[in-house]
Amino acid sequence: MKMQGVWIPMITPFIDEQVDFKSLKKMVDYYIAKGIHGIIPLATTGESPTIDYDEYEAILAKTLEYVDERVPVIVGLGGNDTKKVVKQLKTVGKYKVNGILSVCPYYNRPAQQGIYEHFLKISEATDLDIVLYNIPYRTGVNIENETIHRLAELKNIVGLKDSCGDVKQSMRLLLDRPDNFSILTGEDILYYLSLTLGGDGGILASAHLETETFIDIYEKVKNNDHQSALKSWQKLSDVIPLLFEEPNPTPIKYILSKLGIISSAEVRLPLTPISAGLQKKLDQII
Repeated sequence: MKMQGVWIPMITPFIDEQVDFKSLKKMVDYYIAKGIHGIIPLATTGESPTIDYDEYEAILAKTLEYVDERVPVIVGLGGNDTKKVVKQLKTVGKYKVNGILSVCPYYNRPAQQGIYEHFLKISEATDLDIVLYNIPYRTGVNIENETIHRLAELKNIVGLKDSCGDVKQSMRLLLDRPDNFSILTGEDILYYLSLTLGGDGGILASAHLETETFIDIYEKVKNNDHQSALKSWQKLSDVIPLLFEEPNPTPIKYILSKLGIISSAEVRLPLTPISAGLQKKLDQII
């Protein structure tokens, strides 16, 4: 699968400490109608660290049911214990997903060879497409470009969500990219820059809002209408930092609940609702 365009790393709606499947269905229909290119449930924006095993499978099953093959679905599946990730692949393998988004092992900070062997084991354990997720300011370790090139040689590692936090590294990778390998930015504020350097799109939490504008920018850059795309981007670039002023996805959930797209802005500990000060700022953009 060639991964490109604007993908939503879907928030997980909660109400009274339970998964709100009614709101989940509403979100799926809403974003597909907006023209989103793909959906990713159970990633970190979906608060995956607080989702238990039974909830994980239920959310995956219901998301696929609601999507009904209208757009591709890639599910978040990663961890810092290689054996556990491989074991959970058996659960995912029961469902008709298009692939997995798998984060670099976090906290235990493996060397580059450890990162390579971690993803090699995952690759060998599944026929599903695998999209790497590099976000060192969360995981504590960077997947270096050399390692990304090595991993891209494996049969089913097809792309990267790039949140490396280093513009130079991102630029070097885009300008010297592996063959037949998708690079989508996960740094929302670098979306326009990444596209103009040949990036394939974005996996963007902020695309929960102004979804059509994000898609429009992608289409315009794809058609070499960079100036028009830049004008659209300027409208978004001031708003995006507000969405990450406090921990993601709490600001996005607040706005979605205010707009009636989900029933509640509820998050799970250790996340807490946004501050009154940020609420006032977001109310202005709403």
